[in-house]
Amino acid sequence: MNIGSDTPGKKLRIVYMGTPDFAVAPLRRLVEEGYQIVAVVTMPDKPAGRGLKLQESAVKRYAAEAGLPVLQPEKLKNPEFVAQIRALNADLAIVIAFRMLPEIIWNAPRLGTFNLHASLLPQYRGAAPINWAIINGESQTGVTTFMLNHEIDKGDILGQRKVTITAEDNAGTLHDKLMNTGVDLVLETVESIASGTARPITQSSVSPRHDAPKIFKDDCRIEWGKTGETIRNLIRGLSPYPAAWSMLNRAAGESLSVKIFDTQFEKSIHSQQPGQIVSDGKKYIKVACSDGYIQIKDLQLAGKKRMTTEEFLRGFKGIENDRFE
Repeated sequence: MNIGSDTPGKKLRIVYMGTPDFAVAPLRRLVEEGYQIVAVVTMPDKPAGRGLKLQESAVKRYAAEAGLPVLQPEKLKNPEFVAQIRALNADLAIVIAFRMLPEIIWNAPRLGTFNLHASLLPQYRGAAPINWAIINGESQTGVTTFMLNHEIDKGDILGQRKVTITAEDNAGTLHDKLMNTGVDLVLETVESIASGTARPITQSSVSPRHDAPKIFKDDCRIEWGKTGETIRNLIRGLSPYPAAWSMLNRAAGESLSVKIFDTQFEKSIHSQQPGQIVSDGKKYIKVACSDGYIQIKDLQLAGKKRMTTEEFLRGFKGIENDRFE
């Protein structure tokens, strides 16, 4: 999308709010196209890693490189932060992968605040739309811009773009597809608001077929008694993060936690119990499921590095006598 130098959106004073990599690409594009970003709001730095060094958000790192003012409030209702936002005299705010905003913040800009969400609303409202779309076996998703209101992910829709989910996509590849598609949609939305051509559409009163709640560890555990397609979708939808996992019960009695990142499904009829392992001890690991086998291609033992099945089997003997549970 090519934006001219005299477009109305470039006259707006914009506050940008976001935290992870998903929010960096639209911000970078806005800056490169010459939009007025009067402040960037992101999460406070937090300790991470073994040394608990303070870690800056991806958005903060880019904002610093671009020379943009950065605000990092601990509490969004803090009177000092509220005063800072009001003093910016912003025309518009954009929120991408940030926190739930109080009305005193999202209602401060003259033209309001819009959000970019990684689904085709009203489907997949919630914290993990990319993961759940794949886990549920969807063949299509997309991105939506919508105006913030008092309800989470329920504001009036401003624009949408569809994205195909292929059989080989995982959460990582779909994240990048949606991020890149979202960049153009964000700029289009800014221009439609600035020019007065935006036509907000109320979200359907029909309840969404699926929501996208936050994912917890128990959601990531593989149930080998399910169908191969269901298991493979779970693994794809959680790869590379937070990753699907299973307990590997060794014949000697030891139990090990294993993350699984990449698989293939081989449909077949067999008499083995779910979780039973078939392996030549050198090149392949197959795990029985209800309607065939899941062939593991990429995995990680707790405390070890991620590796291919062949790399794993070079240093791990006797797996053909073990089982996943």
